[in-house]
Amino acid sequence: MELQQEHVRLRRCDSAASVPQLCNSPTMIVMVGLPARGKTYISKKLTRYLNWIGVPTKMFNVGQYRRQAVKTYKNFEFFKPDNEEAMRIRKECAAAALKDVAAYFSKEKGQVAVFDATNTTRERRAIIVALAKERGYKVFFVESICEDPDIIAENIKQVKFGSPDYVDRDIDEATADFFQRIECYRSSYVPIDDEKDKKLSYIKIFEVGKRYVVNRVQDHIQSRIVYYLMNIHVTPRSIYLSRHGESELNLQGRIGGDSGLSPRGHEYARALAKFLNSQRILDLKVWTSHMKRTLQTAEALGVQYEQWKALNEIDAGVCEEMTYEEIQLNFPEEFALRDQDKYRYRYPKGESYEDMVHRLEPVIMELERQENVLVICHQAVMRCLLAYFLDKPADELPYLRCPLHTVLKLTPIAYGNCCCRVESFFLNIEAVNTHREKPTNVHVSRKSEEALQTVPDHI
Repeated sequence: MELQQEHVRLRRCDSAASVPQLCNSPTMIVMVGLPARGKTYISKKLTRYLNWIGVPTKMFNVGQYRRQAVKTYKNFEFFKPDNEEAMRIRKECAAAALKDVAAYFSKEKGQVAVFDATNTTRERRAIIVALAKERGYKVFFVESICEDPDIIAENIKQVKFGSPDYVDRDIDEATADFFQRIECYRSSYVPIDDEKDKKLSYIKIFEVGKRYVVNRVQDHIQSRIVYYLMNIHVTPRSIYLSRHGESELNLQGRIGGDSGLSPRGHEYARALAKFLNSQRILDLKVWTSHMKRTLQTAEALGVQYEQWKALNEIDAGVCEEMTYEEIQLNFPEEFALRDQDKYRYRYPKGESYEDMVHRLEPVIMELERQENVLVICHQAVMRCLLAYFLDKPADELPYLRCPLHTVLKLTPIAYGNCCCRVESFFLNIEAVNTHREKPTNVHVSRKSEEALQTVPDHI
């Protein structure tokens, strides 16, 4: 009860009528479904997306709690409904995870918790709803329903053979055991009922995205979650990220602007065309920004391309087309402030990396819907996209390395611990280095040589 009172005190605001009302209540995303339905995949992806857009989110996988409690997994009999000792352990694990969710909201000031478990009974879901109501949380259920044998078999193959439960187990034996584990859950599985559970907020995902049912979306966060979940898919594909070829302003060490390619930049564009032909990519789509250097790079490919204004480079405002030396000379305080918090710093009359993440959200949504895509973009844009796909935090995002004349091939992995397989291809065309690390001294009173300590060489 003490936790409840603390939570209300922190998150209460007064209405116009001076009646205390809860606002900004944290949200529990509660997964529902049989094993091998992609719940953990959805949970990880959703957690990554929400953190990327700036919503503090954490995933709580009950399976991990169970593995900590029971060090050695023997077989499916642990999951039998009549295994009383195992049932006690499983309930304790779920309770421990829920306790950690409460601590995350109250102590770490989290906004969203993704509760990744089967939650296949009405009783379990009722306990979660009652707990949430008592503590002032909102609850949104995500149920994954799938009976396609091919999808289920692929899920088992991708997830369970890499699971600690099946280390050093024969493949056929592990598969047979896992199918029996599914049947243990099926005997007590009660899906969310559109009539009996009409007061709940939920989305049902059928056959990994062939059909959806959405009910009682409560707020902006839940609306964004629904929109995101209705765009993701697990079709095998690759996303290729490349900066434009080296530009004339790159040679001079000037940021921003809208210059054309240097001779080496044109050479890279031709090399990029050969590289893509060698990859033999099926139905490749090409996206560019509206800026000259990306358009010139795309023209060399000899294919149709789509222009996105959202892919334009970060707007450096009053610092456009300046070198770092000129910025230090004219705006030394601004230069220091940017080094102190590069993600949130906004150029005067320009943008921040945080602004760019919001600008690029529609691009991410469309990338999730597409199959094979090449994005020809800019350094800051590529960093934002990479941070999403590689699950990098905001403080690392502005310092991700995205060299010129290099293609990154990202192959999303639907099931498993990592987000993407990354392959890097340098196309053997030299280019200037445009990467500037964070200097040691970021104080506004620093000397010029300290501010310029990490500036890359240029003409």
